[in-house]
Amino acid sequence: MFESVIAGSLPKPSWLAETQKLWPQWQQQGEALLQAKKDATLLWIKLQEDAGLDIIGDGEQARQHFVHGFLEQVEGIDFENKVTMGIRNGRYDAQVPQVVAPLKLKGRVHALEAQLLRAHTKKKIKFTLPGPLTIVDTVADRFYGSKVAMAMAFAELLNQEALALQADGVDIIQFDEPAFNVYLQDAATWGIDALERAARGLTCTTAVHICYGYGIQANLDWKQTLGHEWRQYEAVFPALAKSSIQQVSLECYHSHVPPRLMALLEGKDVMVGVIDVASDVVETPEQVAETIGKALQFVPKQRLFPCTNCGMAPMSREIAQAKLKALADGAALARTRYA
Repeated sequence: MFESVIAGSLPKPSWLAETQKLWPQWQQQGEALLQAKKDATLLWIKLQEDAGLDIIGDGEQARQHFVHGFLEQVEGIDFENKVTMGIRNGRYDAQVPQVVAPLKLKGRVHALEAQLLRAHTKKKIKFTLPGPLTIVDTVADRFYGSKVAMAMAFAELLNQEALALQADGVDIIQFDEPAFNVYLQDAATWGIDALERAARGLTCTTAVHICYGYGIQANLDWKQTLGHEWRQYEAVFPALAKSSIQQVSLECYHSHVPPRLMALLEGKDVMVGVIDVASDVVETPEQVAETIGKALQFVPKQRLFPCTNCGMAPMSREIAQAKLKALADGAALARTRYA
């Protein structure tokens, strides 16, 4: 009960990449970079276990960015001639690659991290992939001419890698779809269709992560425009409840999301965000347990998984470690309180 888990990313060590940046530059090249990625992955496996987490991730240490880390192994994408484009409905500008030809995987994308993760922990493991709608929002289309067509093409590639990750021994495959909270109508229709295409044939647990973004200034500014209640989840949760996706990861603690919206996910496991990734203030176990208690009004206890609100990539390592400990300790406290 209350198995604790991270949303996805964790801070990169200073010897691997620039710190506290969402798009960090690598500090190494070639074989040295490959070894540094392995070392950082092993480090965070150990630190998650030391914190007491129940489900372990790779922390996305081998990826510069949660979307582009997948795209780098896709043919048909021009990384040499990036363009500036507004993403997440113009919330901020980013340098993005261009889709210029039919999409095809060059080979395995995340075999290194997944196999390393499986070999070095006996606990359940979760692996994250970007969702099709969010990928479409993070590239410039110069070929398909249709968001839906391009999303389905990406979904096919994601499915190929997801099936391979399952064969690597991954227990939970999560697709990250922050764009679901931006393009509400698209998300509830073809966004979920593309998500289910990406998960087709999987027998491991499938999940989707929908949040309000990393704790960067552009996201903080956007949240200030959303009013007293953030009701974006209301547009997509009913459709997700009817889908084949088994788990939904959402933002909760220190957000203006009405907790009762979680009731719309009847029949699904819910990864409830009990750790604020937009603040350096470390939660207490008591605060984590209290958030779990509030969520229990709407989520059966056997379906509740305490989680971070979003990824922790831009945070300091020290703060992230302390928050992971609070997450695990708070989940343990909740087990004794609500068992």
